Parts: sequence; C-alpha cells; structure tokens
Amino acid sequence: MRCRLCDSTRLLSVLDLGATPPCEKFLAAEELDLPEPTYPLHLRLCEDCLLLQIPALITPEETFTEYAYFSSYSDSWVEHAKRFVDQSIERLGLAADSFVVEVASNDGYLLQHAVAAGVPCLGIEPSVNVGAAARDRGVPTETAFLDEDLAARVRAEHGPANLVVANNVYAHIPDLLGFTRSLRGLLADDGWLSIEVHHALNLVSLGQFDTIYHEHFQYYTVLSASRALATAGLSVVDVELIPTHGGSIRVWARPAESAGTPSERVAEVLRIEEEAGLHEVAGYLELRPRTEAVRQELLRFLLEAKAEGKQVVGYGAPGKGNTLLNYCGIRSDLLGYTVDRNPYKHGRFTPGTRIPIHDPAEITKDRPDVVLALPWNLETELTEQLGYIAEWGGELVFPLPTLHSADLSVSEASGRQEQ
Repeated sequence: MRCRLCDSTRLLSVLDLGATPPCEKFLAAEELDLPEPTYPLHLRLCEDCLLLQIPALITPEETFTEYAYFSSYSDSWVEHAKRFVDQSIERLGLAADSFVVEVASNDGYLLQHAVAAGVPCLGIEPSVNVGAAARDRGVPTETAFLDEDLAARVRAEHGPANLVVANNVYAHIPDLLGFTRSLRGLLADDGWLSIEVHHALNLVSLGQFDTIYHEHFQYYTVLSASRALATAGLSVVDVELIPTHGGSIRVWARPAESAGTPSERVAEVLRIEEEAGLHEVAGYLELRPRTEAVRQELLRFLLEAKAEGKQVVGYGAPGKGNTLLNYCGIRSDLLGYTVDRNPYKHGRFTPGTRIPIHDPAEITKDRPDVVLALPWNLETELTEQLGYIAEWGGELVFPLPTLHSADLSVSEASGRQEQ
C-alpha cells in the first residue's frame, strides 16, 4: 500500500478493526443463508504527509450506484444545509446569474434551498435511486461520478461555478489527486470551494472509531486537507469547526491565484491540531486504547441489561452503526432489532451482524426498556424525537463519546409519537 496523497510507503498501523462487510450493504431476507464478503478495515497513517487512510478494497461504483442513505431523513441535517445555503448566498453574493454545483448531492437535501432562492445549480450524484429523488424535488441532477472529463463538460455547458460544495464526499474518493483536480476544473478562477468532512481531531481525541468504514478512504485534519487541495492549486482560506457527524470541519478553499491571506481561523485550528499532537505521528497512537475502552464499556452495559432481562433495541441503521456493531461483536441476542426512518431499510438486516431493521413504529408497539441510538451524533434531534419512550420508563442510551443516557424529562412532550 502506498499513500494516496504523497505516494510514500511509510504507512503506520493506527487501528485494526478486523474484517467487516461494506457498511451500506444491507441484506435482504433471501440473502441470509448466502456468503457475505468482508474486507479488512485497517486504519493507517502516512508518516510523511500525515494523511490517515485505509486501503481501497472496494470501489465507489460498488457502493454508490444504488445507495441506502438518503440525507433528507435527518431533519437536523436538512436544516444544517439550509443555513449553509442562506449564509453562502449572503457571504458570496450568489444570485440568479450565479452557478452552484454540489458534488455527491444525494437526494437534493441542500440544493433544494438554492432552487428555492432562485440560484441556478446542478447536483452531481452517482446513485441512481438517490439522484431520482433529487430530481423529483426539482433539483437538476446529473447521475454520474465526478471525474475530470465530467468537470470539463459541466464547465463547458454551464460555465464555471461560483461555488462548489463537497459535503462528506472528500473522504469517499480513492483517487484523491484526480478528484481534487476535478473540483478545481468545476470552479471559476475567482470561485469558492466548500468541503465538509469529519475532523480527524475528533476521531482520534474522542475515539470516534465508528466513523471508519470502507467507503471512507481517508480522514482529514486541516493540515492534511490543505496538503491535498494544494495538489490542484487550491489554497485553504478559511475553516469552520461545525458540530455535524460528531465534529466536522468546513474548509473553504479558492484557486491559489485569488486566495489571498488565510483567515485567523485557519491558524487557530492548525494550532489546536498541533497541541493535540496531530502534526506528528505519536498523537495518532492514542486512538487504539480509546477505541478499546468504548467497546468494553458498551459490551458490559449490554451484557448486564441482558442478565437483568431487559429488552434492548436500536435506533437507526447508519454506516457508523455497522462499524460499531461489527467491531463490538453485537448480535441480535444483545440488540433485538433496530429501527430506521428510511423505508428502504425496512425488512432488511444489518451487514455482518444481521440484526433486523424495522419501522420506528415498532418501538411504540414493543415499549422496550432500552433504546440504543446508533447515530449518536444526532443526540439532540433523537432525544427530542424519542422523548415519548419516557412514558413507560424507557432509557435512551448513546454509546459515544462515552456511554451515557439522555435526559428525556425535557423532551418527552415535544418528542411524543413523532415517529
């Protein structure tokens, strides 16, 4: 294995999570007696450029041609996207003569707000089923993977983009250098690129190991993201620390010729990363013991609940949840089933662990003692939505950043029966 950013062979093992299936390969009932492919999930660090990465063992085409994740099923994520669009319109002066492109635009969760504001836009989304949902929302969407040829065609047909948005996709591309050139190809010489990606600072310092899965090929600090963007002549000019996905960075970049001086926030986040030890190899070695502690604490809790005769079910079937379940070895004896708002997943089973997935109404029917929230990064949203389980004394538990129970007393009324 060579570093996909700098081509170094000096790759250090940081965390080996064993072998797991791809996290979005949910099983139909007729597949339960068939073999299930698994792939090593082994996080390594390039000792030369400090890019965290896993081997590219599956292709984006295998994962994203038909995809189980629809962004709009998270209310807080849609609201987050709306705020971003509103703020970008004001910050960049976007109007009817502007052009916005979102790469990996999913079901139109973000660009629907650009359409509503009268800003011309185009989504580029490889998943056929998800892109169709975007078009149903009135969001112009190209069903394709972004590469340099497509970037050139979009630019020729629509003109250069004033803003290119790449939310939670920069980690999903094994051809990091080619994809970065493609982003630059879409962008006007005085345009803006906005990238949101989970911050490796939180991955390491908080033990957020469940953000590691096969469709995430690399994991960024601002330092490593800056180095990657520079390969295509893009300079980081600003950065925001945002709470999504357990702590992300929103990196603003521009073509080097129009970038100017970076904001003070760039220097501040780089300083925070350096103080956390992430500008040298040693700081990354803390991830393994933190990950092991999370697993041991969660298993103790579930085993005790089982011994006490409690019914424990899950909420959500996100990709990160499948990393958690597989690494911890949690099966249906400890987690009877999980539920999800996405009808696509109903009647299917989680990859590897084969836990059944139901409609959220199952919780109201069964009145379980404990609900384990697998998308723990949505704690505020889920605490409100699931407040009704307090009616029968149900406990809502989040596994990360440390195992804890939510306070449902303030959310019971507002969350009642929302599911």
